[in-house]
Amino acid sequence: MKFLRTASTNRLLAVLAVLVVIVAGGSAIAVAASGSGPVPKPRSLASALHAALSARAVKGISANVTFTNNLIDASNIQGSDPLLQGGTGRLWLGEDRLRLELQSTNGDAQIVLDGRSFWVSDPAQRVVYSGTLPAGLAGQSQKATKQEGVPTIATIQSDLNKLVKHLNLSGAIPGDVAGQATYTVRLTPQHDGGLLGAAEVAWDAVRGVPLRVAVYAKGNTTPVLELAATGISYGSIPASTFNVYPPAGSKVVKISTAAIGSAHNKAGRHAHRAEVSGVSAVAAKLPFKLAAPSTLIALPRQSVKLLDWGGKPAALVTYGKGLGAVAVIEQTAAAYSAPSSSSQSSSGDHTGFSLPTVSINGATGTELDTALGTMVRFSRGGISYTVIGSVPPVAAEKAARKL
Repeated sequence: MKFLRTASTNRLLAVLAVLVVIVAGGSAIAVAASGSGPVPKPRSLASALHAALSARAVKGISANVTFTNNLIDASNIQGSDPLLQGGTGRLWLGEDRLRLELQSTNGDAQIVLDGRSFWVSDPAQRVVYSGTLPAGLAGQSQKATKQEGVPTIATIQSDLNKLVKHLNLSGAIPGDVAGQATYTVRLTPQHDGGLLGAAEVAWDAVRGVPLRVAVYAKGNTTPVLELAATGISYGSIPASTFNVYPPAGSKVVKISTAAIGSAHNKAGRHAHRAEVSGVSAVAAKLPFKLAAPSTLIALPRQSVKLLDWGGKPAALVTYGKGLGAVAVIEQTAAAYSAPSSSSQSSSGDHTGFSLPTVSINGATGTELDTALGTMVRFSRGGISYTVIGSVPPVAAEKAARKL
């Protein structure tokens, strides 16, 4: 986790965008809008999901893809970066192997996963991130599915009945994507969803492979995130397809996942340890004065918890419930320096992405404004404050000024 605390703004944003693609690409291929292909017969959502879970696994997937990223205003992005602005390319998915390639005028961004080893290239920054996935996390979901078996339609329907208490579900909508018969489900928050409007998932009605993943901001009919395939085929992928190497001359940044694996393996053994929570208990453990007002932008305080941030105590204070909640992270500011008055981030990046500065009661901070939420970070009196929430910038700034 040290990398996430010390990475420059541009590189961190790039990696976050890449992780979104990895999650979507590893379990699904988003596809373009319905065309003139075959359409499956109407079915209940529970029945369509049961058929997808029962389908025989495919040997491999090859697709032309388009990655759409409208999270950040284009005016804050310099040049062409397929990770921050989106791009077109190819995706290959085999057993324990993945390759995603996106093209842009600045070069090709690639994500390659071979077993547990992975590397991600950012052409705009000429940086390659590489690492190894924790052994304890690989393939566990597949093993669990084999052990538990495919749930019955009745069981799936029971789970859906519980889900609709929190989300609105459209049901299984018949359609076609990239020439394949599909079912699509649209999910929308039932209560306070913050800036999130909806999410859509489409999957192959015959093979059960998820074929579309899209996320929408509230009041917007255009996805802010989508991975789309304009063409797709199923079958074994030649091993040579995955025999690619990072671009020569790129700076290599090693990403350590040891802490993740260690935490995962020790979770069960240390589950009995009570967490430190509550205003008084957490305040007593901190080397600085805790700021935890009872309300923040009209949201009641929900919890105060002690964090271990790189071996140093920090605090997490949450306000409100659901996706519309606001979180505040407080920590010592030893590794945080205030940004300059320019629009560039304090990390030293001068290309690719710029963060605007914001004044918080005389302290200069940075603000990341996206279609799905806002993050404001500033330092004052040796303490670093990070305010995160699926709220507009004006709300995040107002919350920061109350700390």
